[in-house]
Amino acid sequence: MRCSRFFLFLVALGLGLSAAGFSSASAQDRPKKKTASQDGDRAPYYKKWVNEDVLYIISEEERKVFKDLKNDEEREAFIEQFWARRDPDPRSADNSFKEEHYRRIAYANERFTSGIPGWKSDRGRVYIMYGPPDEKEEHPTGGAYNRPFNEGGGTTTTYPFEKWWYRHLEGIGDDIEIEFVDPSMTGEYRMAMTPDEKDALLHVPNAGLTLAEEMGLSDKSQRAYYNPSAYNDPSNPQNMFMRAKDQPFSRMEQYFNLQRPPQIKFEDLKAAVTTRITYNTLPYTVRIDYIKLSADKILVPITIELSNQSLEFKKELDFNRAEVNIYGIVTGLTGRIMSEFEDVITTEYMDQYFEQGKNNRSIYQKIVALPPGQRYKLDLVLKDTNSKNMGPMSLGLTVPKFEDGALQSSTIILANSITQALASTDQLEQYVIGDLKVLPNVKSEYETGQNLIPYMQIYNMAVDQTSQKPSLDVTFIVKNDGKVVEEFKGQADNSAQFFYGQRVVLLGKIPLKPVISPGKYTLEVKIQDNIANRTISTLTDFRVKEPVPAISAVTP
Repeated sequence: MRCSRFFLFLVALGLGLSAAGFSSASAQDRPKKKTASQDGDRAPYYKKWVNEDVLYIISEEERKVFKDLKNDEEREAFIEQFWARRDPDPRSADNSFKEEHYRRIAYANERFTSGIPGWKSDRGRVYIMYGPPDEKEEHPTGGAYNRPFNEGGGTTTTYPFEKWWYRHLEGIGDDIEIEFVDPSMTGEYRMAMTPDEKDALLHVPNAGLTLAEEMGLSDKSQRAYYNPSAYNDPSNPQNMFMRAKDQPFSRMEQYFNLQRPPQIKFEDLKAAVTTRITYNTLPYTVRIDYIKLSADKILVPITIELSNQSLEFKKELDFNRAEVNIYGIVTGLTGRIMSEFEDVITTEYMDQYFEQGKNNRSIYQKIVALPPGQRYKLDLVLKDTNSKNMGPMSLGLTVPKFEDGALQSSTIILANSITQALASTDQLEQYVIGDLKVLPNVKSEYETGQNLIPYMQIYNMAVDQTSQKPSLDVTFIVKNDGKVVEEFKGQADNSAQFFYGQRVVLLGKIPLKPVISPGKYTLEVKIQDNIANRTISTLTDFRVKEPVPAISAVTP
């Protein structure tokens, strides 16, 4: 009897609607739009992040992309991806690279501050970029100094200086020596390009001489500081013990290499660096819904929609084919992987249907099962295999906990179509919820004259002890800017309820009459439990638009 009623109701709905779009699961799940003033309040934060926090480690390519982003949502996604690309262990809940970076900034501000903040100083910059040196030689007051032979030997007086030594710096080389000199005696040490910069007697005639100068074999004008080309003169006594890395041009090369952002060290993340170049070049829309499966599992349908106009088609015989690779991973707050999936969307049209097909959209869904009452992170990357364009996205998932005893509902899915699922269908197959196949209208966009087809589930309703059935009254309310535009009582011609023991599945059919002009609307579904005298309301938004060409869904 129930199946017969189900099929009769599906016929009444007019299956196979061709609208497509986006819908937030409910009003509270939907991200609120920011006002201009709110965007302005975040501007100093983003300016500080790019010009201070990551000044030394962000590449010019990344900086340019960041400055071209249009809104705070894109900036937040970029920042999250920026740190993820440098995370040595993406599966960990903590990003050790990010934590170490901010520790270095704090250390630099504490130890290297003089007339300028420590992070702005040369020592602070090197420390933030490369960490503490393997060895350090400090001369905080300067004074008498016996030069090593590679610096020419002899005795002189120096300004305060430090020598830092690194065994290896990625992208720079091995056995790296860096000198910092404080010629102003103010505590502001500056990176030196040559060892002579620390010599306080460099410009004093006949003072602070090297061994060759003391022996009368050379004079100060032959030092590499004054005459870099003199290094290449094999007869110059000043070069007797100089090392290859002391060559003026080698030091100059090292000096400028140290100004560049460090290379990303983690080979397994290098592929993700392309997100800074192709960021948001493959646009798509994602909607998330939450359906109770059991006390300890919630079904989370993740639905993705792409415009075919964003894809690149390649001609293969009589077919025009586009292919998009999908990778997704859901992680918990501890970094534990809850679900990981890969899939392919293939869209193809014969020549005679190609022009029309390019105006369609392709839809894909992955259903994952997650424990209730927890927060998760969803990371998605889509790649058009023909154009190589990529689209990364990160979303937070707050999975609700359906408490026993309280009248509750799932999110509202505004559907394009609802059909009977095959008996052999897997529970986690895309679009399948229970014994129904529900194809979402991802953007929740409709045209006047079409029907809204809401799908939702109600939990913990009371059951009449005599009939062993619930008694629920349903009211559909269409609002515009908080004002009621239409209100429908649930009846046989516009809704159907199917009782499954612990839940009621509610299907609706709400006509969008001509009085509903193009614009943004809210659908409110009120459920009255007549037996327990309890009420709940669930909301979702939709949009009525001007007529556009029909779309179709493509499944991989």
